Amino acid sequence: MFDTLPDVQNSRDLRRISIDQVGITGIRLPISVLDRENGTQNTIGEFLITVDLKHSLRGTHMSRFIEEINNFKEGLSTRNIGRLAENIRSRFDARSVRIYVSFPFFMKKYAPVTKVPSLMEYTCKLFYSRRRKDDIVVQVDVPVTTLCPCSKEISRFGAHNQRTIVSIGVRYHRFVWIEDLIELAESAGSCEIYSLLKRSDEKYVTEKAYKNPMFVEDVVRKVAERLNRDDNIYWFMVRAESMESIHNHNAFACIVKNKRTRVRQGV
Repeated sequence: MFDTLPDVQNSRDLRRISIDQVGITGIRLPISVLDRENGTQNTIGEFLITVDLKHSLRGTHMSRFIEEINNFKEGLSTRNIGRLAENIRSRFDARSVRIYVSFPFFMKKYAPVTKVPSLMEYTCKLFYSRRRKDDIVVQVDVPVTTLCPCSKEISRFGAHNQRTIVSIGVRYHRFVWIEDLIELAESAGSCEIYSLLKRSDEKYVTEKAYKNPMFVEDVVRKVAERLNRDDNIYWFMVRAESMESIHNHNAFACIVKNKRTRVRQGV
């Protein structure tokens, strides 16, 4: 019965315009990610999965993406996402496939003075694409505290600070731990952010930030300086966005660099 229904997606399109990416987005699925302390961590990923579409076809079969995911018996993980991508590329007879996944990642952190443990949540992203060869970018979005150097310099007492999101994305030769990227981002701010602080901890982080003022420009340069020295990283992107506490705008800075060509690239 169903075989007799018209296949509209597979009908011819006469406009001769190919589409770079077509697929599904907003689908949430369980995914396993590598965890430096525990081996693996089970979390939930939000996926965007696309293939290219030939100029001769009107549309793609969206249900086939879900079928391939359901048929993937290994269970989704950051280690096997390339195999899922190849299955999808083959199913659609596509030249390219892209998988973007964003997921919460949790790390245990200890308060700086009392050493009370608590879990911190970070947003992590994996961008995987396959055409002529595999391309993988791992990104972390990490909250830190930054304190304004200008405010500290011109004020008789005090200085305004804000929460800043430091984003680091890398292409690499050998495996990179998510935790290493998170720790690099946290080291670039005026002070780290914690889930749980007692009074002595709060005193410590307040005073540490005051002693370590940072512009967003300082933050991205500090991270870039470290990544420039890391031979395992051949491409990187670092962004900092401060949610300003006294201005009606945010402050932003970004550096993108391909170390293979030794030139900076656009955002």
